[in-house]
Amino acid sequence: MSDNRPNRLSVFKTYKLYVGGKFPRSESGRVYEVTAKTSAADAAGKGKWLANAPQASRKDARDAVVAARKAFGGWSGATAYNRGQVLYRVAEMLEGRRDQFVREVAEAEGLSKSKAAAVVDATVDRWVWYAGWTDKIGQIVGGANPVAGPFFNLSTPEPTGVVAVLAPQESSFLGLVSVLAPVIATGNTAVVVASAASPLPALSLGEVLATSDVPGGVVNILSGRTAEIATPLASHQDVNAIDLTGADPGLAKELEVAAADNLKRVLRPQPVGGEGALDWSADPGTHRLTAFLEIKTVWHPTGALGVSGSSY
Repeated sequence: MSDNRPNRLSVFKTYKLYVGGKFPRSESGRVYEVTAKTSAADAAGKGKWLANAPQASRKDARDAVVAARKAFGGWSGATAYNRGQVLYRVAEMLEGRRDQFVREVAEAEGLSKSKAAAVVDATVDRWVWYAGWTDKIGQIVGGANPVAGPFFNLSTPEPTGVVAVLAPQESSFLGLVSVLAPVIATGNTAVVVASAASPLPALSLGEVLATSDVPGGVVNILSGRTAEIATPLASHQDVNAIDLTGADPGLAKELEVAAADNLKRVLRPQPVGGEGALDWSADPGTHRLTAFLEIKTVWHPTGALGVSGSSY
């Protein structure tokens, strides 16, 4: 029996920014071509067209900061246990969309399907790992301090605030999650600048976050030219910290100077290649969890009276 069904038109996916829990196009109306990374493409200088990604503007960056600040109170005020449950739900949904991310990572990074699958699996595991730290990091960096006198001296970690995150340029998914998850796990909110050449896994992550329990504005994802988006974020007075991982050395220096205006906390990038380069598959440790935490110390009388040590 012949199949008389008409040929279908392909439905191309429209990628959008993720700001405040919504999916706006860039206010500028601009887009740019995203192409697949392959060895053949490297030789010819052009790969297969994948999609048109939105090219965010300075206005989009400012809107993302407003959304992140609005979400900060509720997210930082949630219990650490609750944040862990919310983040674990994201991992569940990433697992459910595994095939999509395998395809996008393979195209973005020029990997075989099997290698891309290993990267996606490592990324989901990395998200789960950080989700598990939400209610434990306080025990690592906080506690009771030994002081002389009849006082309790207690130190507890608190989130820094709104953090601008420049995602790695080469590791479009594992690197992205490795810099984003610790920021929000510790109660901060984030404005993420995705890899300029490979933004699609990051934009798809926004779709996962929107359909999970992460409140709108906790994570905001922008795509486009890194320098154009990062420059207003570095000088923005309502951004409390910036992670320069995705910036090249020249841009990183400029952004660090701009960040000094309101005393932003700055996480400097590591070498791009050679000895000391970041290995995103390695054990991440806890340094990114503590990078954007402030320590609050409180003194309180123990109740002891005088040198005799008597108490109430």
